Amino acid sequence: MTAPTDSAAAEQRSRRAAPKPLTAGHRPRIAQALVYLFVIVPLLALIAAVPAAWGWGLGAVDISLAVFFYVLSGLGVTVGFHRLFTHKSFKTNRGVQVLLAISGMSAVQGPVINWVADHRRHHAYSDREGDPHSPWRFGASATALAKGFWHAHMGWLFERDVTNVDRFAPDLLKDRVLARINKLFPLWTVASFVLPAVLGGLITWSWWGALTAFFWAGLVRVSVLHHITWSVNSICHMIGERPFKSRDKAANFWPLALISFGESWHNSHHADPTCARHGVLKGQLDISARLIWMLEKVGWAWKVRWPNEKRLARISATEQAH
Repeated sequence: MTAPTDSAAAEQRSRRAAPKPLTAGHRPRIAQALVYLFVIVPLLALIAAVPAAWGWGLGAVDISLAVFFYVLSGLGVTVGFHRLFTHKSFKTNRGVQVLLAISGMSAVQGPVINWVADHRRHHAYSDREGDPHSPWRFGASATALAKGFWHAHMGWLFERDVTNVDRFAPDLLKDRVLARINKLFPLWTVASFVLPAVLGGLITWSWWGALTAFFWAGLVRVSVLHHITWSVNSICHMIGERPFKSRDKAANFWPLALISFGESWHNSHHADPTCARHGVLKGQLDISARLIWMLEKVGWAWKVRWPNEKRLARISATEQAH
C-alpha cells in the first residue's frame, strides 16, 4: 500500500478539520406530524380558552395547577435547557440536572439535546445565514419582517431540517444519563398532560375536574409557554432596548420579563451569553437567576457566572452597532 502524496495528505487533513454540517438530514414524517400535533392542538386549546372560561368556568384548582406546571416546566427550560445545558452558566449535581432536564421537557419544546443544539446554532449564527429562527431572514421591509416574524415565532418549527447535534451538542451526547433521559422525551410529554389531569381528578374527586385540569393545566399551559418562549425568538430580536453591544439585533423587552422568567432581557444575554443572570441592570426582574442563586445558597450550584463590573464593562465598553 503506497503512502499518500503530500496533496492527498493535505486533503485528508482538510476534511478532518472541516466543520460538521449545520443540519443532519430531515425529520422523519411521523416526527414531523407530531410537531404539528403538539404545536397546533395546544394552540387550538388556547384559542378556545376564552369561550371555555365563559361557558363552563375556570376554577381555583385549574388555575393553581396551571400556574404550578407553568412554573415547573418554564424554569426547566430557562434554568435547565438554556442557562445550564446550553451555556453552562453554572454547575450543579446530577440530581438537579435530571430534574431540570425532565421538567424542561415537560414544556413540550422537544428533547433537551435537540433544544440545546438549536439554541447553540442560533447563537453561533444569530441574525445571519444559518440562524434557525431569525426574524431578519427575509430582509427589513415591512412585508419581509412580517414574514420573518412568523418564521422566528413558530414557522421554523415546521421545517424538516434537523440541527446537527454532533456538531452543536457533542458534550451532551457523551453524557450517558442525559442521553437516556433525552430518549424518553415521549414519556415526559405524555406525563406533562396526564399528571395535571390526574391531580385535578384526585383533588376534585371527579372526572370533570380531571378534564378541566387537562385542558387548562395541560393544553392551555403548554401553548402559553410555547408562545412566551417563541416571543423571545421573534419579538426580542425586533423591538426593545439595546444597552449592550452584541453582534445581532437582540433586544431587552421588559413586558415579557415576568412571564418569561427573565429570558426577555435578551440583549444582555446575547452580549454575554454565559452569564447566569440576564437582567443585569437595576430593577430588571430575573426569576431564573433567583432560582440559581437559591441553588447556590444551599450548595446545589457552584461556579456560577454572575455579572460583575469586569463583565459589564466588557460588553458596555464600545458603541454597539445596530
